[in-house]
Amino acid sequence: MTNLRSKADHNICGSRSTSAKSLSAVDRAASRRSEAGYTLVALLALMTVVALFAMAVAPSVQQQSQREREQEAIFRGEQVAESIRLYYINRRGTVGISGDAALPRSMDDLLHGVPKPGSSKTLQILRPSAARDPLTIEGEWRFILPRSNALIDFQQSLLFYAGGVLPPPRGELAQLQQFAVPQIIATNTLGAVSSSSSSSSLDDDATGPFIGVASRSRRDSVLTYYGIEREDQWIFTPLFR
Repeated sequence: MTNLRSKADHNICGSRSTSAKSLSAVDRAASRRSEAGYTLVALLALMTVVALFAMAVAPSVQQQSQREREQEAIFRGEQVAESIRLYYINRRGTVGISGDAALPRSMDDLLHGVPKPGSSKTLQILRPSAARDPLTIEGEWRFILPRSNALIDFQQSLLFYAGGVLPPPRGELAQLQQFAVPQIIATNTLGAVSSSSSSSSLDDDATGPFIGVASRSRRDSVLTYYGIEREDQWIFTPLFR
């Protein structure tokens, strides 16, 4: 009798112990699932905050990047304008020609340089990097020809920006300016013409003697160049400087 009771008591105790262990394991598993759920929710919330922050910062980063490219474009464009001036002065002084014939016809003319006086060597007047437009993937400057609509529009914008008075041409450039762009009279409507002009699309593939360069990018600019707020309407020329 005693042995039977012992076995029964032993079985009952063993049953209770196993049940308690099973319940404890279930509780732990449920707790882990709950913690994993909270972790996932917290991670999703963090990712949402990061995404919102990135969306808020992206326009500022993009604008800053465009600003830096425009600064570089102005820096390079001014170098091209100066090289056109040096090329024209050299051709007019050494070869004795003037007008359109004394202007460069390709970027290679500027990259090749001009002869040094009294020497067989050439003087470099344009760095290779400046011969590339940083505002476009292709990097090709658009040539601005003498007496072109784009040049006339640029002159109008300068008149509006300068209050109707353009800077007088310097030295040899006086004759160049006279034949390269017709003189216009300032009016109260100047400036509006340039901002709405589509003349930049007319000379994208212009060839021949050029008096300046401009970008092929038609984006609205972050910076302003003489009050002009479109990248393709910025003209870099030795005139009006």
